Amino acid sequence: MTSIVTDKRLLEVFPCLRDVSHEDWAKAQPEVRTFSAKSRLFQREEATVYGMLLLSGSARIIQIGKDGGERIVNKLNPGEVCALLVLSGLSGRDYPAVIEAETEVEALFVSKLSFLRWVQEYESIRKIVFGTLLEGILHMGEQFQARQTNPLAMRLAEALLSSTSEQQPLLRMTHYELASEVGTAREVVSRTLQRFQRQGWVETGRGWIRITRRSELEELFGD
Repeated sequence: MTSIVTDKRLLEVFPCLRDVSHEDWAKAQPEVRTFSAKSRLFQREEATVYGMLLLSGSARIIQIGKDGGERIVNKLNPGEVCALLVLSGLSGRDYPAVIEAETEVEALFVSKLSFLRWVQEYESIRKIVFGTLLEGILHMGEQFQARQTNPLAMRLAEALLSSTSEQQPLLRMTHYELASEVGTAREVVSRTLQRFQRQGWVETGRGWIRITRRSELEELFGD
């Protein structure tokens, strides 16, 4: 079958879109949007209208508590779909999170009804969605276990390493956001980063952290 999707970028990241029929693609009203780092690309209310598939960059899934507090529960990478978005859509419940761009990102937006129909009718899409769902559940379980057993310095080192690389050592993230990700208070993260800085492992500024000695952090994390 010839794919109705002609944008090669979409097919490279989501080959399963090749199976979508002409009629279903038109009904979905697909739209690719670009977002800058730190911007909210998917708000709670948008989940009543859209499904979203990440094409490039990385994003954080931030759960909103009943008290209004925010907690980073997972990250989203290209070729993935938010597990909470799928579950809330299939169960008819409100989406309990927001999605924030960690870097500049591109995302494909389609109508929610089409998105849920695709999950049910196209096996290739269903495998991608539920594979991502399984990975998300496993990752959240690992995060919970790590927060119970791993020292804070190790968890913080892991968060810094997973969001940077040798080629891109700069992380634009506040101490509050890091605290939310590793499960502690902002003040505790600030003190630990100050210790890392005294040892020459990182440099910090307002809203950014630069990894200067990656090997020491990897040794701390046990990589």
